[in-house]
Amino acid sequence: MSEHTDILTQLKGTEPALIREAAFAAGQMQLDAAIPLLAGHIQSANLGVQEAADRALRQIGGGAVVRAVIPLLRSDDAPIRNISMDILREVGAHDLQALMELLHDEDPDIRIFMSDILGTSDNRGAVGPLCDALLKDPEVNVRYQAAVSLGELGFVEAAECLNKAIKDEEWVQFSVIEALAKIGADSSVNALARALDTSSDLVCSMIVEALGEMGNIKAVSILMKRLDSSPGPLRNKIVKAIVQILGGKSLNLLVDKEKNTFRLYLLAALEDEDQDIQDAAVLGLGYVGGEKASSVLLEMASHLDPDRDHERLLAMVESVASIGFNKAVEGVVRTGSEFSVRIAVEAIARMEDPASIQLLMDVFWEKTRDEQRAIIQALAELADASALPFFLDVLDRHTDGNVLKAVLFFLGERAGAEENGERLFAMLEHPYDDVKEAALDACIALGDPAMAGRFRDFFGSPEPLQRMMAVYALGKMGVEDNIEQLTAALEDEIPDIRKIALEALFESCPGSSDKLALVVPRLHDENREVRLALVDLIGACDSEDVVPYLVQALQDSDDWVVVRAVEALGRKGHKGSVEQLVVLLDSESTLVRLKAIEALGAIGGKTAFRALLALMDNEDVELQQAAEEAADRIRQTEGEGV
Repeated sequence: MSEHTDILTQLKGTEPALIREAAFAAGQMQLDAAIPLLAGHIQSANLGVQEAADRALRQIGGGAVVRAVIPLLRSDDAPIRNISMDILREVGAHDLQALMELLHDEDPDIRIFMSDILGTSDNRGAVGPLCDALLKDPEVNVRYQAAVSLGELGFVEAAECLNKAIKDEEWVQFSVIEALAKIGADSSVNALARALDTSSDLVCSMIVEALGEMGNIKAVSILMKRLDSSPGPLRNKIVKAIVQILGGKSLNLLVDKEKNTFRLYLLAALEDEDQDIQDAAVLGLGYVGGEKASSVLLEMASHLDPDRDHERLLAMVESVASIGFNKAVEGVVRTGSEFSVRIAVEAIARMEDPASIQLLMDVFWEKTRDEQRAIIQALAELADASALPFFLDVLDRHTDGNVLKAVLFFLGERAGAEENGERLFAMLEHPYDDVKEAALDACIALGDPAMAGRFRDFFGSPEPLQRMMAVYALGKMGVEDNIEQLTAALEDEIPDIRKIALEALFESCPGSSDKLALVVPRLHDENREVRLALVDLIGACDSEDVVPYLVQALQDSDDWVVVRAVEALGRKGHKGSVEQLVVLLDSESTLVRLKAIEALGAIGGKTAFRALLALMDNEDVELQQAAEEAADRIRQTEGEGV
């Protein structure tokens, strides 16, 4: 009790530092007796005292705090009123009755404050009093705030009174409509719809937006009936709301007459200044649009900035694609500007129409380089084997690397043109490296035994690049079938070739000890990149057979090889490596020591824990901190076991 008395005495004093200290203690102890004094200090001119009292009152909470803070709402000092409001928003639910009684206070400001605070109570008990305030309070700002708070509470029980309040004056209507949109009650759809007949253009606009946000399908027929009679701006908002509610595909459920009419309104909405309305129209036209819509959308897209307006441009492309291939799309491909052609081709790439594929092949040689690149990319994804003569012609005649890569993709991945394997293989000699890579992938994709024979011949080449391509391809085409060449590649004079051979032989971890025996000698490779690659491969393998080789790699002369091995052992949680990891705590490399500490923390156990404790007094602060964190990790996971 003496401690409580001391706190109260300090709170009654005048020394700010002591008052702050006492306020902190009162909050921690939830000292009810301090509440009146703390409420008084909310009015302190000292900000530190004021903040300490504020925090303490929130910590203590309860009805006593609510009743002590309420009088501060009548202060002439706005900051004090604001602090009091914030406190009551947090703890007001502890005595809702005290707040609700003030909804009948003579002071309209107090009634506004109470309407605001009750909106944060998350209590259904606040709905009734707020509804009374909304429907009966003579002060318009009280009614406005009551509607806002009912929307914040979000309880469906409030819908009935909000539906009635939709007839209030315009200022209140704004908050009522917003609240109804948040609650989304079915009963509110008709109430909002009826209000369209008597409301101003601005309120009607808000009602339509609310109906769109609510997403209730009942609103669709109501809104459709108002399209013809509504002024242009409101009609465009109605169009947006209908698209919001139905989405895209459901627009197809409209009867033909409605669909045809709605298409015209969607086209008109594209000209609205509101970008959200335009975007809704773009989406809608993708499902009910026709040739005219394709033409307008492609024209509109051609004026967008592909970087700044990327998402909008993509939406237009998808809508044109959804409408399908027609004369408008064909016309742009044939005679449009370069950018327009590329947009139309991107849309065609999302279609499945033989006529569009033929069109792209017909116009290909008439187009600019960038247009050709777009066209060939689309054709490579869309065309079937019947397009083989066209692609072979492009392969023979074209010189652009991007075009050739698309052709090679088609010939290898899509057409499986085995009979043209020799022509694909010849492209491995192309001067562009990226074309070589595409040709290599195409040759592999054919899966042709004759192609494997070509690569075995390539393996004997004196040119390192040819041997490298051969090793890569033979690994992809079947390790078992090409084990002789891949084993020989482990001894190649070029380190990169040895790495590729390792990756091929280690695909998905070796399936046998014989395979493992082939690759592990590379742990002593003269090139650290080869050793590093092998340790990475071993570390990613789940087989327990590889663990001894990770331990062996801890002896490597290169710090990064050691680090990769340490990390892998830590990930695997291999307890048998703890002693070797402890030895690394004396490494000359700080990085190795830090990684060893981290791995020991992950593996755990008594030996690791004691080794980490021994580092707690290390002169290197970074090592100290790392050891502390690792030891704490073991303590939390193993507890008394260590």
